Amino acid sequence: MKKLNERQKRAADFFIELGNKTQALIKAGYSKKTAGAAASKFFNRENIKEYVEERLQLLDEKRIASAREVMSYLTSVMRGEQKEQVVVVEGEGDGVTNARNVEKSVPAKDRIKAAELLGKRFGIYTDKMKVDSGISIVIKDDLNE
Repeated sequence: MKKLNERQKRAADFFIELGNKTQALIKAGYSKKTAGAAASKFFNRENIKEYVEERLQLLDEKRIASAREVMSYLTSVMRGEQKEQVVVVEGEGDGVTNARNVEKSVPAKDRIKAAELLGKRFGIYTDKMKVDSGISIVIKDDLNE
């Protein structure tokens, strides 16, 4: 991939942010007069496309949980390591109440659900047998012969 200069990188980054090719070029410092006509050609260059794809992939990796992260979270829930905030309202007398946040462990039903999801992932709870024999079965229709 041909290396991009700083202005090209800025234009590509602004395109990711704005979603508008012309505005991205203008914001990156390209001429307002020629930005509209040059936008399509600029963003169709292979090195610009690759740069935009790499940046989008990097953003997705940061935003979207990986399978490992999900498994780690489910494991911590199952083990009771996760806490949740709950609002508790207490009566103080004469119709006066006081609300406060209390940190408590995740309920047992949520821990069981996390264990169930982990079990499904690792194939612990299979009712069906998986058979991989490599043999193909051919059924012959005897009625049409």
